[in-house]
Amino acid sequence: MRFLAACSRAPVDATPVWLMRQAGRYLPEYRAIKEKMSFVEMCRRPDIAAEVTLQPLRRFDLDAAIIFADILLPLEPMGIGFHFTADDGPVIERPIRGARDLEGVHTIDAASDLQYVMDAIRMVRHEIDGRTPLIGFSGAPFTLASYIVEGGHSRSYAHVKKLMYDDPVTFSRLMTLISEVVVDYLKAQIAAGAQVVQLFDSWVGWLGPYDYELLVLPHVRFVIDQVKGLGAPVIYFGNGASGMLHHVAQAGSEVIGVDWRIEIDRAWEQLGEVAVQGNLDPITLLGPPTAIEERVADIVKRVGGRPGHIFNLGHGLIPQTPPDNVKYLVDAVHRLSAASI
Repeated sequence: MRFLAACSRAPVDATPVWLMRQAGRYLPEYRAIKEKMSFVEMCRRPDIAAEVTLQPLRRFDLDAAIIFADILLPLEPMGIGFHFTADDGPVIERPIRGARDLEGVHTIDAASDLQYVMDAIRMVRHEIDGRTPLIGFSGAPFTLASYIVEGGHSRSYAHVKKLMYDDPVTFSRLMTLISEVVVDYLKAQIAAGAQVVQLFDSWVGWLGPYDYELLVLPHVRFVIDQVKGLGAPVIYFGNGASGMLHHVAQAGSEVIGVDWRIEIDRAWEQLGEVAVQGNLDPITLLGPPTAIEERVADIVKRVGGRPGHIFNLGHGLIPQTPPDNVKYLVDAVHRLSAASI
């Protein structure tokens, strides 16, 4: 399977492609299910999560599936309550802003506490085994900490940064706790059948290089070190981190995802001998096929046939994305890359 081959930088016949948020709100078949139940209920129903995971594979010639879940799911068994608003925005019910708030927050046994995720993974593997690899995932420690401290989405990340500066001991305790949870969660997904795991650091780009290297990178390295060697390559994606790729390169993952804010050849120069995933601006898919073709061709040209490229977006698909444009993108990646290899 070309996706697994690319993760190990082996030669492929065409560049593999999958898309972050490929299972989701841009598909009418997803929206039909969403009309009948809440987002969290969809995640907690293994049969529904498996169905949503498989939906894009029926439409597009994708080279990998990614399990349908949410990065906040481990928070509930940790003792951190959350819910989603009507537009699926997360709300943390008791944000952690100091040492006292950590009381009662604990590690988890992901295999049992999040059994519904593991059951969904097993269901999907049963359906696609031998044809399409399956990706499991987790939020990275800082991204999960940001949600927990901020209380949900943020525009400035002032609360989590203030905690970093005012109370570094509590921040470190929180990050250590989350890191242990993430390790257990990813190990459980691999045991259930995930063949690759991705660590999403969606909000790490709000940090400066100094704070990232000092306060966040050690926890990322801990997670990756604990998970590597279990038979599933690790992808680390730091959104907004293109200005500190020299630090991201030290994370230790086999594959590093990059956003669209840097040319992929320049990113690869800084990352060194790893596989690289990326990096089309997801908003490109709102444009016409000619715009998609032009930008895919630019990325393929910059890669130059180098082994280890996995085509993806620089962030997730947005709900307004036309499915026909997703099909055009996937087909264009295969066609243009096959001609350049």
